[in-house]
Amino acid sequence: MLHVVINAFLLALGLILPLGAQNVFVFNQGALQPRYVRALPITITASVCDTLLISLAVFGVSAIALGIAWIKISLISVGVLFLLYMGRVIWRSKPAAANGGQAEGLGARRQIALTASLSLLNPHAIMDAVGVIGTSALRYDGWDKLAFALTSIAVSWLWFHGLALAGRIAGKADPSGRFLVALNKSSALLMWGTAIYLALSLFE
Repeated sequence: MLHVVINAFLLALGLILPLGAQNVFVFNQGALQPRYVRALPITITASVCDTLLISLAVFGVSAIALGIAWIKISLISVGVLFLLYMGRVIWRSKPAAANGGQAEGLGARRQIALTASLSLLNPHAIMDAVGVIGTSALRYDGWDKLAFALTSIAVSWLWFHGLALAGRIAGKADPSGRFLVALNKSSALLMWGTAIYLALSLFE
């Protein structure tokens, strides 16, 4: 079973490491919140959403859904619209130092809603979960499959909580707020670029 755990750990880490809309949002809000505990609604929501996606991928339910063309097209279309909206939110958000000492971190309810939407309406996250984690899990049965799923889920939880903490540290180390302002602008451009890429994929 050890080789199953190692395989799941490396696979999940490889998928979650690249800079994407979900990671950017978690990091930014970790930096913008006045205290790390205020970012917990984001990290917990992102982790729970990933737990759901991984569970569905491992046990094959989402693979069936993505095999239906209109569901895939609808998912990508909604994802494009949401990424455009999230890009606007991130572009306009400001760190405390650039906003008269008042951080523009989101409230708990909005944190949860936006994080859940960004996680569950993210076509890349869903397709990675189904195409990579779900496919890799097909080689395992019984307890090995369960160990594979639990390891992948654990990586997700540790990653998001660590990412928000890294954002908080970066926020405290940047009293001028210039780095975070630049990061917000870059993050927004990344989200808009992803939205354009996904929109173009609909015409392939």
